[in-house]
Amino acid sequence: MTPEGLGATGDMPPEELRRLAHETADWIADYMASVEGLPVFPDTMPGDLRAALPASAPEDGESMDRVLQDFRDLVVPGLTHWNHPGFFGYFAITSSGPGVLAEMLAAALNVNAMVWRSSPAATELEDVTTEWLRILLGLPGGFEGVINDTASSSSLYALAAAREVAYPEAHRTGLFGLPAGRIYASEQAHSSIEKAVLTLGFGQDGFRTIPCDPEYRMDVGALRAAMEEDVAAGVRPVAVVPTLGTTSSGSIDPVAAVGAVARDFGAWMHIDAAYGGPVAILPELRPMFDGWEQADSIVVNPHKWLFTPIDCSVLYCRRPEALVRAFSIVPEYLTSSEQSESRSLMDYGVSLGRRFRALKLWFVLRYFGREGIVRRLREHVRIAADLEGWVAKTEGWRVVAPVHLGLVTLRYAPTGVVGPTLDAMNHKILDRVNASGEAFLTHTVLDGRTVIRVSIGNIKTTEEHVARVWALLLDAAATVSAAVDETRQADPAR
Repeated sequence: MTPEGLGATGDMPPEELRRLAHETADWIADYMASVEGLPVFPDTMPGDLRAALPASAPEDGESMDRVLQDFRDLVVPGLTHWNHPGFFGYFAITSSGPGVLAEMLAAALNVNAMVWRSSPAATELEDVTTEWLRILLGLPGGFEGVINDTASSSSLYALAAAREVAYPEAHRTGLFGLPAGRIYASEQAHSSIEKAVLTLGFGQDGFRTIPCDPEYRMDVGALRAAMEEDVAAGVRPVAVVPTLGTTSSGSIDPVAAVGAVARDFGAWMHIDAAYGGPVAILPELRPMFDGWEQADSIVVNPHKWLFTPIDCSVLYCRRPEALVRAFSIVPEYLTSSEQSESRSLMDYGVSLGRRFRALKLWFVLRYFGREGIVRRLREHVRIAADLEGWVAKTEGWRVVAPVHLGLVTLRYAPTGVVGPTLDAMNHKILDRVNASGEAFLTHTVLDGRTVIRVSIGNIKTTEEHVARVWALLLDAAATVSAAVDETRQADPAR
């Protein structure tokens, strides 16, 4: 069967698009409504989808009906469903109805917001939307926002601005032959920070991790000592990167104290608030963020905990002129008479092509409003606190790191089991829960021990879903413990 009305040239006929778009919209609505009935993690093995598809593209065009059928039959069953209310792995990148609608419209419009003239409304909507979010977060005026794909890009760009300030001469000559520079972050910092350091040419020696205190927060005294030692050795402090909501433990670095040290050494402070940032919208939790207004740059990811489809990362910069200096190269074909009256968003990072990401964030902020967002975030934080309490009261289980946000780190540690055996038990518990199809969890390592993470942040997740994953963990622990006991009885020497 050939596509309807497909001629030698041209696009899909409008009437065929209309029919298929209605069908696709119905499928999307049904999927969003019924995703809880799907297994969160698929029953599949590496290579299954590849084996089910042809080795090369078709010679002649195929019917979209057939393409959509293969999507439903082959692709969807092989997905990990991040939109599932039982998805507790990594950090949620929960989607929402208004965000999905905006993505559909953005794809149809297909605009490129690189300079004002290339898409005036897209450029200005990014200005408006990032300003709205700044106000919601309680950040002072002076922070200029720009939307990137992910926090990895936003942090890279922020640290490029830091390099521009620390090494203004490198803009022309490069870093070669200049004194060594260093960027500091805690041992709990996201791996994207070290990647940025490597990308910017500082090498692995240009990244120094700072020890943490017992609550996994950056040790400010250790930071100062490290920077003093480096300066004495002729190393130039470039930037310090505290985190508000670390990936492994959800810890909150003391940004006010870290900022004071950074200023003493003339270093840029970039705050990674990719995960924790949206919680600043809650008035009762904003004190945890005291001092972040002193930052030179901050990254907040609406696609993590603000119900906006991936990808959408907002970089706020209090010194945007440094960011522009680091990246602005304007070829003649992109010059226009409006440049002095508008922003050229291409000047704030590497990408020249820029998707219309502001549209989905604008839709989400308008649809839910401040109060709607507050209610949802507050409920997630409350449920996380409940889970923390359940774990703390249960024999054989312990909460590993303080719970500030929506991340609960827990570990099964029954009396008499230690070391690698205990780590293996926690991995097996995790695998059993994921194999159930009802929930999906991931792990980390804290203080050399395997820890199970339960990250709460999906817009559809309720207390019942969290209670269910806790029941699954308890059942899995009982099964794994029984197997360990049987092994010991069979071989007492173990």
